[in-house]
This record gives sequence, structure tokens and C-alpha cells, in this order.
Amino acid sequence: MASHDYRFVTCWRVRGTREEVSAVLDDPVSLPRWWPAVYLDVREVAPGGDGGVGHTCDLWTRGWLPYTLRWRLRVIESRRPAGFSIEASGDLAGRGVWTFEQKGDFVEMIYDWRIRAEKPVLRYLSFLLKPLFAGNHRWAMARGQESLERELARRRGHSQGGALRPAGGGP
Repeated sequence: MASHDYRFVTCWRVRGTREEVSAVLDDPVSLPRWWPAVYLDVREVAPGGDGGVGHTCDLWTRGWLPYTLRWRLRVIESRRPAGFSIEASGDLAGRGVWTFEQKGDFVEMIYDWRIRAEKPVLRYLSFLLKPLFAGNHRWAMARGQESLERELARRRGHSQGGALRPAGGGP
């Protein structure tokens, strides 16, 4: 594995159904609204076809480190409501696979993200700062689980523990 290659496996567990989770994650254009700590902007490039395959969006994202990423997401496989796969290009290049499994009142989600850092600062500093870049990813994904839980609650018409607000904060 090259120093600028990464593999992240993230596991989330949220109260809900696979259909609810799939409905949220199948709409990348809404990411800046419900996951604002990470997604700064999403622009749809192509709507996609059956099951969302071919849906393509340009994304502008960040973590807690002082850089942003511009990359393109394209849905390459749909297993709705059990998950989907994406292809990334731009500052990040690779593939991500979401898998959703219903376990009682909860959905266990696994995201297997295999990417190559193509943004020059990440590409050339990965040999030295890979643990820091990996921590940035873990922070972003933790904000994602928090934000997904709030979005599911919002869609059901109630908040979890008070007012709904964007996730944020530091590492």
C-alpha cells in the first residue's frame, strides 16, 4: 500500500430501519443540511437511473484539520435498502461501500472506504502525517453518525435531547 493509500472501516449503529437510513443516504444533495460539520457544498452533476446508479455529485468537504477536499461521488451499485457503493475521484480517488443490516430496532452500518489521497498536500505528506489524516477521517465520521441520528429523529418529527443543531466541535 502506498503511503497515500487509505482504508477506513467505519461502523455505525443507529435506531431506525434500513429503509429510513437508505432514504437519508440516497440523497447526497442534502448532506450539507444534515451533516454540516463535514459537507460544505454538494452539486448534482447527473441524477442517475434505477436505484440511483449513476447519480453523480461534486462535493466540497472538510474535517477538523485546516484543509478542504473537492471530489466527485458517483453511485456505481445499489442494493437498496441494504446499501450502495460509490466511486470517488478528485482530491480523493477510490471506492466506498455502505452496508446496512437490520438488528431489531437498530441498523448496523458498515462503511468500507478505500481511497487514495490525490490532493497534493495529502499525497506528499501522507508518509509523515498519515495518523493525523486518519484521525481527521474518524472525527468526520463520528460527526456523521451524530448527524444521521439527528436527521432520523427530525424526519420522525422529534428531537433527541433538545433542539436540533449541526454537529461540530474539535477532535
